[in-house]
Amino acid sequence: MRYIIRAIKYFLYISVLFSLIIGILVLAGVVSADINVMFKNGWKSVGYILLLFAAVAAVYPNFGYGKFAVNAGGEYKELRDKAVAFMESRHYVLEKEEGEDMSFRSTRAADRILKVWEDRITLKRRLGGFEIEGLTRDTARLRSALEKALERAEDTEEN
Repeated sequence: MRYIIRAIKYFLYISVLFSLIIGILVLAGVVSADINVMFKNGWKSVGYILLLFAAVAAVYPNFGYGKFAVNAGGEYKELRDKAVAFMESRHYVLEKEEGEDMSFRSTRAADRILKVWEDRITLKRRLGGFEIEGLTRDTARLRSALEKALERAEDTEEN
């Protein structure tokens, strides 16, 4: 169900963005306001464009979201505090915590809007660390930095 909702959000997002670009071009006088002049086949072209947007939106959630392993040793309580502090330093706030799983949301309004309210990063406790889930570009960036932060925490506890 989440996949379908994400696909619909991205379809609307792409369509609105395209409409804004066309609107700006019309207002600037670069393009005619007549749909039959603007596109070669008029309204038929608009249908094809929307079909293309639907295809892209249907596939994007498959590639745009991912899960990665974050290696970290130690007790959950210690790791939790370090992970929350790290995520807060990256402008994420703890949204909810269920057992040893944590969910974070961005504190930046612009970031949330640009990500179509799909800014949730989830840390699920797994053997040997966590599994981080969310937008691929965010989770890939956060994963390595979080791993280093938790590793430093581990090193200071041993000394």
